Amino acid sequence: VQLQASGGGLVQPGGSLRLSCAASTFTSDYYARGWFRQAPGKEREGVLAISPSDGSTFVADSVKGRFTISSDNAKKTVYLQMNNLKPEDTGVYYCALDDSGWLNLDDFEYDYWGQGTLVTVSS
Repeated sequence: VQLQASGGGLVQPGGSLRLSCAASTFTSDYYARGWFRQAPGKEREGVLAISPSDGSTFVADSVKGRFTISSDNAKKTVYLQMNNLKPEDTGVYYCALDDSGWLNLDDFEYDYWGQGTLVTVSS
């Protein structure tokens, strides 16, 4: 499975961005799709995950109420909508896929990773 992340960029605090993650090969809607991020000098952390089969989601407390995740199953694409962005949201955002079928935000569970897209929140 190949994952292609896109949509990163520079945005001012309080602004919004939408990231996309397209799967280039066959994936099951029962595979969990997740977004992770890594800030400079920090460990990678899970942000949001979705089970495309039923739309259930898993949200990290740090982004609850500001970020949402959705999926277009026909396009095998997952989206991360980020609103009210803060400087501490700056980092490289990675999309990933877990073929276990278990909805989670544990990066060691994810088997396939996209290349990452940089999000910079700064005035």
